[in-house]
Amino acid sequence: MQWEVVIGLETHAQLTTESKIFSGAPIKFGAEPNTQACPVDLALPGVLPVLNKGAVERAIQFGLAIGATIAPQSVFARKNYFYPDLPKGYQISQFEIPVVQGGKVSFVLEANGKSEVKTVQLTRAHLEEDAGKSLHEDYQGMTGIDLNRAGTPLLEIVTEPDMRSAAEAVAYAKALHSLVVWLGVCDGNMQEGSFRCDANVSVRPVGQKEYGTRCEIKNLNSFRFLEEAINYEVRRQIELIEDGGKIVQETRLYDPDKKETRSMRSKEDAMDYRYFPDPDLPPLVIAQEWIARVKAALPELPAAMRERFTHDYQLSEYDAMVLTQSKDMASYFEAVVATAGKDQAKSAANWLMGDVASTLNRESMEISQAPVNAKQFALLLTRIADGTISNKIAKEVFAGMWEAPSSSDSLADEIIEAKGLKQISDSGELEKIIDEVLVANAKSVEEFRAGKEKAFNALIGQAMKASKGKANPAQLTELLKNKLG
Repeated sequence: MQWEVVIGLETHAQLTTESKIFSGAPIKFGAEPNTQACPVDLALPGVLPVLNKGAVERAIQFGLAIGATIAPQSVFARKNYFYPDLPKGYQISQFEIPVVQGGKVSFVLEANGKSEVKTVQLTRAHLEEDAGKSLHEDYQGMTGIDLNRAGTPLLEIVTEPDMRSAAEAVAYAKALHSLVVWLGVCDGNMQEGSFRCDANVSVRPVGQKEYGTRCEIKNLNSFRFLEEAINYEVRRQIELIEDGGKIVQETRLYDPDKKETRSMRSKEDAMDYRYFPDPDLPPLVIAQEWIARVKAALPELPAAMRERFTHDYQLSEYDAMVLTQSKDMASYFEAVVATAGKDQAKSAANWLMGDVASTLNRESMEISQAPVNAKQFALLLTRIADGTISNKIAKEVFAGMWEAPSSSDSLADEIIEAKGLKQISDSGELEKIIDEVLVANAKSVEEFRAGKEKAFNALIGQAMKASKGKANPAQLTELLKNKLG
């Protein structure tokens, strides 16, 4: 039987406020346990929550960036459940009327050697507080409770079940991560828990309209774990169904050491949490004037930048989409073009999406960590454009720049000079190389004159080899054509 995978993601993005969502306690990472929890976070008698305006503004920013509706009035609710690291016995969240409704996120999906632009529809994004943390290690068989995270402001971003593979889910998660960091609403630090995903996974026979029974995999804090967990869960569900079993709706955890998911608890529905409006918090009213102020202060958004790239630099929509997946990559591209000139925009885009991207992937680095800065890279493109080096030799120069970084803006020139890589453009020198090649490859010359076009390419190859790759390809081709009449 052929199966279709159905995936929806719920992502918790920690907001970049200085204090918690309902108290003035700090949220600095790495503090000693229970040193950042005030009476409000501890749920001591008589305390009342006060909403953090900065958290609301960041939610509005996100909503505007994804083209969502900002609710003019939204309500905070109590989500009731018992857990030792939840002091109040409930979590303040939003249920029926979230602050952000709808919206979409577009991204580039690379699969099977092909690239395509995908769009995932969002259901909602709502504000809520984080719970504390249960610590099970180094406590001699006991569990420690750290309430430093209790009350940390979160924006929970929920998608429609639009994704059909683990690769697609990862591509969406990376695009979402890039967007929240771009906006500055979240620092995106996955190791510190600032950005973590829950994946809802189900399978159904191809052609079936009804969704299968879903399982939720909680707290995936790396893109690799997200992909591994989904792929394992898909295999588990298909094998279970094909063996005659039934999928049970439940919450599961991913064990990265064993590379498998395991059951955590039965999956709760909304009714199990007994949501009701929090009587301590009035409705959140967001006036149009407030939205307008936030909108005016937004940085240039990826969609607007894509449009500008296609207009100002004559890039294709695909190129513009790839370059604006990351704010750092977009900034690097513009810095290169500012130095090398607009006529080098397409060349810069090709290099950044090709050799630079593959090198960054190999080294597990971001463009902001690249040892070759934009000014140095711009000079490399200039030397290709002015004929000093060929594209092929440029790859060697680029590798040298990467492996032996320097602060010198003339690094490309220094490597070209030191390694003697300057392209041969002198007609006399090239004609001498061609004459030697024609004498040494008389058979190819005869084949060409007999009408075999491939023989010409063979002669070009021999000439490039004789020049150690330094011959100007266009000039070499023209001179060889003239020689052969």
